[in-house]
Amino acid sequence: MSSSGYLDRIAGPERTPSLNQQLASPSALVAGVLNSVGFIAVAFYTSHMTGVSARVADQLVLGEYYLVGVGLLAVASFIAGAMACAVIFNWGRRRGLRGRYANVLLLEGVLMLVFGLLAEELTASWREIVFIPVLCFTMGLQNAIITKISGAQIRTTHVTGMVTDIGIEMGKLAYLNRTPGLDPVRGNAPKLAMLASLVLLFVLGGIIGAAGYLAIGFAVLVPCALLLVIVSHRPLMTDLGAHAEGRA
Repeated sequence: MSSSGYLDRIAGPERTPSLNQQLASPSALVAGVLNSVGFIAVAFYTSHMTGVSARVADQLVLGEYYLVGVGLLAVASFIAGAMACAVIFNWGRRRGLRGRYANVLLLEGVLMLVFGLLAEELTASWREIVFIPVLCFTMGLQNAIITKISGAQIRTTHVTGMVTDIGIEMGKLAYLNRTPGLDPVRGNAPKLAMLASLVLLFVLGGIIGAAGYLAIGFAVLVPCALLLVIVSHRPLMTDLGAHAEGRA
């Protein structure tokens, strides 16, 4: 298969478990980069809504109302990203577009590209109330689109869920089937390998993001943004070509 044909399929509307994993892998890497950049830059994990929600509760009790506001802004921005994904996806789906998934990935890539190129210019002490919403919105976009693509089987920013599933599959593989006549307990080794690879890619992304930010600042996000643009562009070009033919 040619590279253009592969790019048309990886973010296209026809999905298979293999294509889902191939798209989730770079997405998990990008999520790790974004998460670590957010922490190194403003001491905030932008993918970890469980932790953010717990932090809101803690800071509310401690009377740190500014931090409560920042946390609520982060959660609202993540939700807004997931909402935007649903709107964009369903708009494309109802029109039969090949780019129904790719549209969301392109938006994520463009946001990361603009942020990576311009964020360094903002040096004000309150810059976290700009950075955190942008990063959380982007994370919400990505988690929602991968959830859509995989039928809720994969979530690239939700490592807790993936680690839980790893433990479940390992328990199934370790189970000793001693009772005859009952359906045996079987682990899913391919699923286990897929989940482990996504967690490792998230961790690798975190290493790249932290080291890259310390070396070159927010510009470390630019290659990640370009990766998403490359992955998503082919279905979009097909849709634009079809639209142009329809108007001719």
